[in-house]
Amino acid sequence: MPYANDRLIHDADSHLMELDDCLDPYFDRRLLERFHALPAYQAVKRRGLRPGRSAEAHADPEFRAGVAANLLLRKNFEAHGAFLREDRPEALDLLGFASQLVFTTFCLGNFGLDQGEDMELCYGAASAHNRMMTDFCSADRRLLATAYVPLEDIERSIESARDAIRFGAKALMIPSLCPRHHAPSHVGLDPVWAMAQEAGIPVVLHVGGEEKLNPVYKENGLPPVPDFHGGDDNFTSVSYMPIPNAAMQTLATLIFDGVLDRFPRLKWGAIELGASWVPGWMRSMDSAAHAFMKNEERLRRLSAKPSEIVRRQFRVAPYPHEDAGWIIANAGDEVCMFSSDYPHVEGGRHPIKRFDEVLADCTAEQRRRFYSENFIDMMGPALAPELRRPAHLTAAA
Repeated sequence: MPYANDRLIHDADSHLMELDDCLDPYFDRRLLERFHALPAYQAVKRRGLRPGRSAEAHADPEFRAGVAANLLLRKNFEAHGAFLREDRPEALDLLGFASQLVFTTFCLGNFGLDQGEDMELCYGAASAHNRMMTDFCSADRRLLATAYVPLEDIERSIESARDAIRFGAKALMIPSLCPRHHAPSHVGLDPVWAMAQEAGIPVVLHVGGEEKLNPVYKENGLPPVPDFHGGDDNFTSVSYMPIPNAAMQTLATLIFDGVLDRFPRLKWGAIELGASWVPGWMRSMDSAAHAFMKNEERLRRLSAKPSEIVRRQFRVAPYPHEDAGWIIANAGDEVCMFSSDYPHVEGGRHPIKRFDEVLADCTAEQRRRFYSENFIDMMGPALAPELRRPAHLTAAA
């Protein structure tokens, strides 16, 4: 029996755990040496090989014999289908999800290139990532590839989005962090949103593209605090707190400046950025719109209250440790989606159980929306009709 136990569940957040040469076959040869010289790339190389981080380790008969029994116990590089394309469909079969939206791990944040001066390399890295992701996900229609579109150079961003859609991306990922020289709502970027709307794919934000914690907060005179992985370069309780800050500001700017109204069929998502912030953010935007409407024509032109625009066009994936039931009660039935974070450690060993516990007081319809319908709505035409509600899963419901 698959992990999902024949329930209709779509997964809004899953990952690859790419090896450090994953982009090499997809990179413009002219740019590859510059890419390999990047400090961010060198930092990955210095970590060296670990158990499970090779095709040979995953081909071992003993390892493969334990795949099903250890599906949610083996994490990161040790997980089945983490980086071998031919294994990922079987991993999805064992998970039992109707589809998975698939994100990078290695390339989150685009190696800091968005904040640099080498825009050729910035967009070259994004293009290599997009080719790599769509190639990996071509192994199975249920694997929905995300493509990264930097927003720093408007003309290059338009070209990047066009190429990503041509490659077969099922969602465009943009940074939460504001571009350095213009707002994310700049009208010059309207062709990006227009292409996504026309293609029927959502635009999503994901952890990794946000404003990072000021490192001075760590200078507290106390011993270092280990992160999830035992090091200090992932999240701790303090660095967890600012994760949604840039997303809140960027999404609010897009709403206030009318981008969501100009493209009313375009859906937006916030993935692995948490969701406990969403109810207060919605109320704060409504308060801001009410307070400043007299002086700001843009607010008077909005088609609805910001919170209503959120319910219409925005979807979010709570962390498994958050009270998703409370978020639904305070943000609306339309907003929240299930995610497993497979194969990351942060997703835990039993995400369905953890979400079921906090959804116990929700109605059957609210749970149905959480586990499938809100994801189907966000993905729109990007999710093939036969994948939305597969007969073998809906019959078991």
